Amino acid sequence: MNIANDHTNAKSSHPPVEQVAVSIRIEKLWYGTLLAVRDTHLHIEPHTITALIGPSGCGKSTVLRSINRMNDLIPGCRIEGQVLFQGQDIYSPEIDPTAVRRQIGMVFQQPNPFAMSIFDNVAFGLRLNGLTRRAVLTELVEKALHEANLWDEVKDKIHKNALGLSGGQKQRLCIARAIATRPTVLLMDEPCSALDPISTGKIEELMMDLKQRFTVVIVTHNLQQARRVADRTGFMFVDKSQGGRTGYLVEYAPTESMFTNPANELTRQYLEGRFG
Repeated sequence: MNIANDHTNAKSSHPPVEQVAVSIRIEKLWYGTLLAVRDTHLHIEPHTITALIGPSGCGKSTVLRSINRMNDLIPGCRIEGQVLFQGQDIYSPEIDPTAVRRQIGMVFQQPNPFAMSIFDNVAFGLRLNGLTRRAVLTELVEKALHEANLWDEVKDKIHKNALGLSGGQKQRLCIARAIATRPTVLLMDEPCSALDPISTGKIEELMMDLKQRFTVVIVTHNLQQARRVADRTGFMFVDKSQGGRTGYLVEYAPTESMFTNPANELTRQYLEGRFG
């Protein structure tokens, strides 16, 4: 599928292409004159949950946004390296960033439903992609709400304003909106940080279900959340050696292995709560 036209350094081996959903090789990523991220290489396998952890300011969200070119929206941002998706470098000049974002969706830290009905929120991206038939829209909206474990809670008020939902419901609505267009990869930037423990538990259960149909990458400060839901975890840290603040990948490993027997002493100290 052609996405141009379709609607220490932690080193890792190169698995076969069919075993990789996204391959990230960020040599350097700049915001103007600030070197924000360096030497971050990781392969994300299909139908898994990958978590990025590390102290504030280490570049986790920057790396996440690089996967669907959201950083393009920040003036002065430029990247040296490549992000391979479906065998293509999404940073190649011929690649349309909008097409990338259709296939690599994103859910943000703060739930951000639009000031419109629940139905119209979920249908928003579908309509942008040219779908107008009401019967088709209705079917796809209901499917997305079912997949987001929200249908039973909103089916009787689907044409009411989405801003009346609770915080946890709003976040699941945003997930439904993101998956309605059937992306291949779903990015989630601290999706539970604004939620209570019960709502957080529902989102975590939802993540586990969603990975059966999508590849999920999350940023989280909640180490126990990473351990509960992620198949693989990447730990990032901050290099301040030259007066700057540059994030880099320290370690990337199966989650349980990292938490029980980290390969790097920095990782061990972070997981033990010695800094953060």
